[in-house]
Amino acid sequence: MWKYVLKRLFWLIIISICVAILIFSIMWFVPGDPAQIMLAGTGTQAEIDALRDRLGLSDPYLVQLGRFLYNAFIRFDLGDSYVYKVPVIVELGHRFPRTLILGLLTMIISSGIGIPLGINAAMNRNKFQDQGVLVFSMIFISVPQFWIALEMMILFAVKLRWLPTSGIDSWKCWIMPVLSGALSGIAMNARQSRSAVLETIRADFVTTARAKGVREQKVIYKHMLPNALMPIINGLGNTVCTMVSGSVIIETVFAFPGVGTYMMSAIGGRDYPVVRGCVLMLAIFAAVVNLIVDLIYGYLDPRIKAQYVNYGSRGAGRKGASA
Repeated sequence: MWKYVLKRLFWLIIISICVAILIFSIMWFVPGDPAQIMLAGTGTQAEIDALRDRLGLSDPYLVQLGRFLYNAFIRFDLGDSYVYKVPVIVELGHRFPRTLILGLLTMIISSGIGIPLGINAAMNRNKFQDQGVLVFSMIFISVPQFWIALEMMILFAVKLRWLPTSGIDSWKCWIMPVLSGALSGIAMNARQSRSAVLETIRADFVTTARAKGVREQKVIYKHMLPNALMPIINGLGNTVCTMVSGSVIIETVFAFPGVGTYMMSAIGGRDYPVVRGCVLMLAIFAAVVNLIVDLIYGYLDPRIKAQYVNYGSRGAGRKGASA
C-alpha cells in the first residue's frame, strides 16, 4: 500500500509543477504591462523601464520561470503583490481559510442532502421521488452558480431584506454564499449517487443474494450500499474541488473576502504574483484533496490493495529467483 501512496505523492508534485509552469506561461503571454498599470500611465518610459527592472520583468522568460519555480517550491515565497505591497503568501494565509470554510460548508450540505436523495431516488426508480430528483438535478446542474447567487441576493437581500448582501461580520453573511453553491452540489451528488446505486442494483451479487432469500433490508445495507458508496467516495474529491473553484465566482458576487475576490481584483490590475499564487494554491489544494480521496478509496477497495500486494509479491519472487 505504501507504494501506492508514494506513487500518488510523486504525481502530486509533478502536477503542481506543471500547473505552476502553465499559469506562469499564460501570464507571460497575456497582453499588458504591469509597470505601466502601476504607474497609471503617468510615468515616463525611463520610469517604466526602471520599474520593470526592479520587478524583474525585463529578464528572459526562462530566467523568470526558474526564479518563480525556485521561490515557490523551495523557498515557499510567491512574491509580493504589485498593488498591495504585501507578500502574497501572507495575504493568502488570511483569505484561504475563509474560502476553505465556505467550500467545506457547501460540500457538507451538498453531500449530506444530495447523496441520500440520490440513493432514495434509485431505490424508487421511475416513481415520483425519482422523477423529482431527476428534474431537480437537471435544473440546478444546468443553471450557472452566479445566476443562482444573483437571484438569491435579489430575493433575500433586496426584496425581503432578510440577509446582508456582503461581508463576513455575521453568520447571516454566510447563508447565501453557502446555499448558492450547495444547490448545484446537491444536484451533482444526487445524480451521481443515483447512478451508482442503479449500477449496483443490477450487479450479479445483488441478484444472487436475493435468489438465496436474503432479506431485502440486508441486501440493501450489507451488499448494495457498501459497493455503491465506492464510486460516490471517489467523486467526493471532484465535488470538493468544484465547490472551492465555484466559490471564486460566488465570492465575487457577494464581495466575500476570500481567495476569489483577491484573484479577480488582481486579474484586472495585472497583479501577476497574486494571480499566480491564487491559482497555484487552488490547484495544489485540489490535488491534495484528490490524493486524500484516492488514498481512502485505495484503502477501502480490496482490488487496489491486491494489485499492489501482488506487485510486491512478484517483485520479491523475482529477487529470490535471481538469488
